[in-house]
Amino acid sequence: MRIAVFSDIHGNKHALDAVLADIQSREPDFMVCLGDLVGYGAYPDAVVQTIRESGILTVMGNYDDAIANQRLVCGCDYKDEKAHELGLKSIIWTSENTSQSSKEFMQTLPDRISKEIGGRKVLFVHGSPRQLNEYLYEDVPAAEVLTMLEEADADVLVCGHTHLPYFRVVEGRYVINAGSAGKPKHGDPQAVYALIEMDNDIRVDFIKVPYDYESAARAVEKVGLPVEFASIIRTGIG
Repeated sequence: MRIAVFSDIHGNKHALDAVLADIQSREPDFMVCLGDLVGYGAYPDAVVQTIRESGILTVMGNYDDAIANQRLVCGCDYKDEKAHELGLKSIIWTSENTSQSSKEFMQTLPDRISKEIGGRKVLFVHGSPRQLNEYLYEDVPAAEVLTMLEEADADVLVCGHTHLPYFRVVEGRYVINAGSAGKPKHGDPQAVYALIEMDNDIRVDFIKVPYDYESAARAVEKVGLPVEFASIIRTGIG
């Protein structure tokens, strides 16, 4: 079984189109989107409509929840007051530029998708099984990971939200973070997604997809969003 998983598009239609094209060329058995369709990027509505029309299995991200339900907080972890101010600008602009039909679609997204694959219980979420906006970094203590997976009744957890891809095995259980397709923070402007193979063992390839990130960054600047968001697209650092 081959599963393509991508996350955190954040309104970056250029990256989404490139990722979907690459996935389709590899012909996985199915694909899953881990949410955060909107926020920070210039094309929130186009991204939502692409996901909607594709019928891709999709879970709700914390940003999707904020925009769909017209909240002024997205549950993001802002490092300082400046970051908080930038985040607020993003929320206001994204809400104003996301159609009602897209908001209604995001309201319907589940907070998790569970599947049994090859005898394993696989759970797809945005942040963690506990919260949409919980950051599961690679250095979370092993004991905490095990407790969380036991409580969630999952053998394999597939998540996003941190924008940092990793594959971790903890005492026979697995955590896979798909990274970010549209707002990468892995130090490289290329989009990234996870291609997971599940049979007797589990293997994960993190596929980096080149795309026209300069056009995506210029679009951010053109619509009046903060230049800091364009910089993250150009550098993959944020």
